[in-house]
Amino acid sequence: MLSRLQELRKEEETLLRVKAALHDQLTRLKVEELALQSMIRSREENITVSSSAVAEETQKTLGQMDNEAAINQTELHLSLQDHEEEEEEEEEESDS
Repeated sequence: MLSRLQELRKEEETLLRVKAALHDQLTRLKVEELALQSMIRSREENITVSSSAVAEETQKTLGQMDNEAAINQTELHLSLQDHEEEEEEEEEESDS
């Protein structure tokens, strides 16, 4: 009973970490969405801006978003990896 309670507490901690990581990622996505909306409005207002400058700015922003997306995935992956290692340690301890 006590070991089950400890297991549930660890699972809760892991889920809270995943929740925090997902919340951070959602916040980043909202910021990116606002940045893209701003770029779109800016482009609509400044039709006279050369298309090459707009394409360069968009490409730069998309490159940054790709990097952030990779970072976000890495963070989440690491969080899950830590949990798997904890589970393996628990299994080894229970086998002993």
